[in-house]
Amino acid sequence: MLKKRDIHDSHALYDHMVHPDVFPFVRHKANSFEEYLFLTKQTIEAEERGELISRTILDEWGSPIGTISLFDIQDNAGFLGTWLGKPYHGKGYNKLAKDAFFHELFYELDIETIFLRIRKQNVRSTRAAAKLPYVVNANETRASLLEQINKGEDLFNLFEITKDLYTFNTYHQTSEADDNQLKEA
Repeated sequence: MLKKRDIHDSHALYDHMVHPDVFPFVRHKANSFEEYLFLTKQTIEAEERGELISRTILDEWGSPIGTISLFDIQDNAGFLGTWLGKPYHGKGYNKLAKDAFFHELFYELDIETIFLRIRKQNVRSTRAAAKLPYVVNANETRASLLEQINKGEDLFNLFEITKDLYTFNTYHQTSEADDNQLKEA
């Protein structure tokens, strides 16, 4: 489902990224394949320096369909950025990718907090965030951070996922599923 970024996936990812329903919401936009290739190389190098964590999202056949990354890592926290190619919207890949990535971040890489800054006009991402039981609206609790991210042209809502809340919800869901299996047996 996820793998470390690889320069060989660039062509397929670029083709997905340039779709008009995807492109406006990509953090690192590229206006040509060569520029995307350059940005991918920069991303791989930045991960080697510990500045970010980035993975390619794969479909069930191993084809690249999007990316998921944690940017601006500082004090065991960072900002999530994810996008999927248009043909994969609404098919459950986003949730699967986030589950795998969050597990890696929280339990293998010692990340404590994941922030989501979602453009106010990005209804699709806002709805996706609201569906996750471990996501908290942080507009008020992290007001200074919200003010900082809203200094540019775009206006954002800020959401937060803590390791503790993620762990609690993941454990709770697993316990519920186990209980339901016992009742059915």
